[in-house]
Amino acid sequence: MAGNLVASDKVSDRELRRMVAQMLMVGFRGDSVTDDSDAARYVRDLGVGAIILFDVDLTGDATIGSRNITNKARLQRMTAQLQHWGGGHLLIALDQEGGRVQRLKPQYGFTAIPSAARIGRMARADSTRHYARLMAQEVALSGVNINLAPVVDILDLQCPPLGGIDRCYASSPSVIAWHAGMLIDEHHRQGVLCTLKHFPGHGSAHGDSHWGLVDVTDTWQPTELRPYELLIKQNKVDLVMTAHIFNHQLDSVYPATLSHKMLTGVLREQLHYDGVILSDDMYMQGIIDNYQIEPALVLAINAGCDMLCVGNNINTGFESDRPFRLVDMIVNAVKDGRIPLKRIQEANRRIARLKNRL
Repeated sequence: MAGNLVASDKVSDRELRRMVAQMLMVGFRGDSVTDDSDAARYVRDLGVGAIILFDVDLTGDATIGSRNITNKARLQRMTAQLQHWGGGHLLIALDQEGGRVQRLKPQYGFTAIPSAARIGRMARADSTRHYARLMAQEVALSGVNINLAPVVDILDLQCPPLGGIDRCYASSPSVIAWHAGMLIDEHHRQGVLCTLKHFPGHGSAHGDSHWGLVDVTDTWQPTELRPYELLIKQNKVDLVMTAHIFNHQLDSVYPATLSHKMLTGVLREQLHYDGVILSDDMYMQGIIDNYQIEPALVLAINAGCDMLCVGNNINTGFESDRPFRLVDMIVNAVKDGRIPLKRIQEANRRIARLKNRL
């Protein structure tokens, strides 16, 4: 594992490719895997650090059950095989928030979990823990070890992809952290890691970064950092996911995913977070409509992203060789000095530390 890395100013090409591949969280098609499937190539041959699962294929007909998840038994068999190829050290992630965002749906035999907004309105610790426990148990039994939740964005009903569809607990940062902390605790009891999203705060956005860059400069408040600050101080944070949003209060040039000022300056130095920073999907239009993918990868890694999400499940289409090409791009950027080797090593140390917690 990458935990054995020793800081060096020189590594072999093979070791560099392995380290770079560890920094990718990638998606594939199909609810089963075979020795010649894309999943096998990504995990067994390329050695990616993480897999992300979906239940709807947005690059296909976008129907329920058209991607990776169709029922419990098939999902368990698939994740077991993925772990076999990954030597037992593979991170397997999905979004299981409750409400509108549930990859483990009742249609596949899982429990319907209320939305974060509904749980927030209940305002009861026993209710929050009850649903968090149900969610965590089903995630763990599926062979998944990272839940891309909880959302810790503030509740603003004018935010289409978040408050507009009940994905936020509350408008109070302390109440958000209270509910999120209980959800994280229940997941940790089941051996599942959690991901705070979307840093530095997407809740006040009046647009959707899936479809273009969103500017929150005029709506964002510094209190949106407070849930992160509280949960980091409680040592509950496993991963933090970035937002593809402009916030000129924090960086007048780059969106958060590509911003050294936000990821290193605010999250690392101001909030004292030293865990894994995970990008939101690098092929969302908020990024690729404004940046070519190779310079965007370089900017994201240099900004502080340790893992890069490439779900291969967005309207830009599925490309089976995309993860291999991305590794080539990043390796070349290291070799020609655009990305310091020490950033790759640093990211791998954080990823290895995360995996060791499992």
